[in-house]
This record gives sequence, C-alpha cells and structure tokens, in this order.
Amino acid sequence: MAKKSSIENNNRRMRLAKRYKEKRAALKALAADESKSAEERFLARVKLAELPRNSSLTRVRLRCEVSGRPRGNYRKLKLSRIALRDLGSKGMVPGLVKSSW
Repeated sequence: MAKKSSIENNNRRMRLAKRYKEKRAALKALAADESKSAEERFLARVKLAELPRNSSLTRVRLRCEVSGRPRGNYRKLKLSRIALRDLGSKGMVPGLVKSSW
C-alpha cells in the first residue's frame, strides 16, 4: 500500500488539473497562435506560468485504484499488475483467466 500522503497529493493534482483544464488550453492556444502579435503571445505565456504548477496534467501520476501503487499499472483497468493478478485469481475481473499449471 502506498503512503496516504502520496495518494492524496496525486488526488489534489487531479482536482487542480480538472479545474484549470479549459483555462490552460485557451492560454496554450493563444500562445501558439501565429496570427497574434508577439506581445499578446508573450502575455499568454506569462499568465500560463502564473497558474499553479500542479494544475498541469503531466504532473498527475497514474496510480492503482486499489493499492495506490505508482508503477506497473495497466492504463485501461487503472490497476497495478499485482492487484490485477489478485483480482483475476478471485475471478473478479471479467474476461480474465489466470493460467496455472
């Protein structure tokens, strides 16, 4: 099990990324727009830099929904390899059959 603080920090980052998603997209589009003046594009980049760092989606870490493990995760299932094996052995993941011999 991961540290509770690491999981909570990641949840806070997800909430911030969700809250600032539209604002960041608008500022990024304005900064990349070649038809705007250089001063307008620069001001858009300055405003983008003033936003909280944790509001960026790249700072969100993919963690297992069951254990909070940060590594060895399957994106589609949001489970770590260890949790997937345990749940698969118990027959709780539809369509997954754990082979044994």
